[in-house]
Amino acid sequence: MDIDHEKAQALGIELSEISRLLSVTWGSQYVNDFLHEGRVKRVYVQGDAPFRMLPEDFEAWYLRAGNGEMTPLSEVTNGRWEYGSPRLERFNGVPSRQIQGEPAPGYSTGEAMAEVERLIAQLPDGVAGAWSGLSYQERQAGAQASLLYALSALVVFLALAALYESWTIPISVMLAVPLGVLGAVLAAMVRGLPNDVFFQVGILTTVGVTARNAILLVEFARTLEEQGMKLIEATKEAARVRLRPILMTSVAFGMGVLPLAFASGAGATTRIAIGTAVLGGMISATILATFFIPLFYVVVRRITDFLSGSRDQDDSAAAAPGRADGGVADDR
Repeated sequence: MDIDHEKAQALGIELSEISRLLSVTWGSQYVNDFLHEGRVKRVYVQGDAPFRMLPEDFEAWYLRAGNGEMTPLSEVTNGRWEYGSPRLERFNGVPSRQIQGEPAPGYSTGEAMAEVERLIAQLPDGVAGAWSGLSYQERQAGAQASLLYALSALVVFLALAALYESWTIPISVMLAVPLGVLGAVLAAMVRGLPNDVFFQVGILTTVGVTARNAILLVEFARTLEEQGMKLIEATKEAARVRLRPILMTSVAFGMGVLPLAFASGAGATTRIAIGTAVLGGMISATILATFFIPLFYVVVRRITDFLSGSRDQDDSAAAAPGRADGGVADDR
């Protein structure tokens, strides 16, 4: 668009007024603030969309001339078409097209990204997709979920190994962890919750809570064994004595996260994901682990004792020929 400077000067129209009209109409301009429902909001002025789309729309906008009359913008401007420099988009050094979007209501970002990948897979050969920005960070963080779970289980195992001064007894505690995780997953599936980062936080919390219930029973059973009780009797007594503490702590913890599971209002989605995972894990860990933890402890101890006995027998068998040879040498 070319501005006719001589005609604008003859009509008494300043060039700054022409530039200001173009800037405000086709762009936008911040003018002031106003209060709305206790929040300060900004006011922007811009031309209505149907009147700023085509070159012919210049005739719909007017300027005030020096004599006070309104003059169409087309009187002091002339429009013409030109070729501009092409816009070349590159991503990692190759030609690309950027796609921006957000998930529809009721869908997670992971589901939306999976749908985009499905559509990209249908494109011809030579066309590929890559993530950037928040999507890239989300995909990178999601790929580390398995490593995070494994690292969390390893930390719990090492802490238990230091507590019991044994590498085998913590195994019976860790075998109870899947029972709590199973309840968390089932609770999320029943409520239709996605596998997002908040659900993963609930899973990690469930791992710790389930391991705590197992520790209450296993630690007491080992104490009874050290006092002279047999394995089966010690495990039964520990299951009977520790039942009430396990139920009390589990019910208290479950009631504590109950408001999270049924939260409402702003940010309720995050609280519901964490609360549902923890509550479901607590229910399954309390019901199932109460019966399976003693079983796991007995089985692990039996296997450990069996392997230890086998090694002792092998050591004795290896030492026997030496003693026999020594007897023959004495006879000679």
